Amino acid sequence: MRAEEIRLGKTRKSLFKDHVMSILPDGGNLNLCLTCGACASGCPASGIGDMDPRRFLRLAAMGADDEILSSDWAWWCTMCQRCIYACPMKIDIPQLIFNVRASRPREQRPKGIVASCDAALKHDTCSAMGVSEEDWRFVVEDVLDEVRAGQAGFEKLQAPVDKVGAELFLNQNSREPVTEPEEMVPLWKILNLAGADWTYGSKGWAAENYCMFMADDASWEHIIRTKVKAVEDLRCKAWLNTE
Repeated sequence: MRAEEIRLGKTRKSLFKDHVMSILPDGGNLNLCLTCGACASGCPASGIGDMDPRRFLRLAAMGADDEILSSDWAWWCTMCQRCIYACPMKIDIPQLIFNVRASRPREQRPKGIVASCDAALKHDTCSAMGVSEEDWRFVVEDVLDEVRAGQAGFEKLQAPVDKVGAELFLNQNSREPVTEPEEMVPLWKILNLAGADWTYGSKGWAAENYCMFMADDASWEHIIRTKVKAVEDLRCKAWLNTE
């Protein structure tokens, strides 16, 4: 009996895949997948919700936009780019993930990420905890006073804020000054013992950017421009982001 030929025919167009291919050099190589599984083998989110990078890309290639959009896996992906590193064809799956996130209505995106993005837009500190410039200065100065008074050998410890012309502009995870302020101290000690010329800014000091993870381009750009302006206004030579 002659085997029947199986023809896949024309696949549905994927709005997600086509858009990504239109904005990336060489289309992000999205048409070069060998289905080898190298991307899935190194992915920390592989297997969550019965999904992995290889399957996600294949669904996009087949035009299964509804299935992709209804899956929460795009929010489990960290966009760490391990898949690109492992892929022999260097396919840019994280950009595909970002495009899927951006296609979700804002009210359907993870509440924690949305809230953190909104909090970061409240002040020029860019803090995802909503910390104001005044509260930030208070915490840094208060913790610094405690260390100087209570830890031998660190009576002259420095944690400058808005030092003009410093070599390094240091960013800080904004959860630490709110919930674990003592966690900032080890880095201060290292920088001081190394003789580094550094400063925090009263503006743009928060290291994280949840608006990027939410795929909110306009808010993401606002956060970055605020941070860049803070670095430039203090005339720092390098920007050190701890995240």
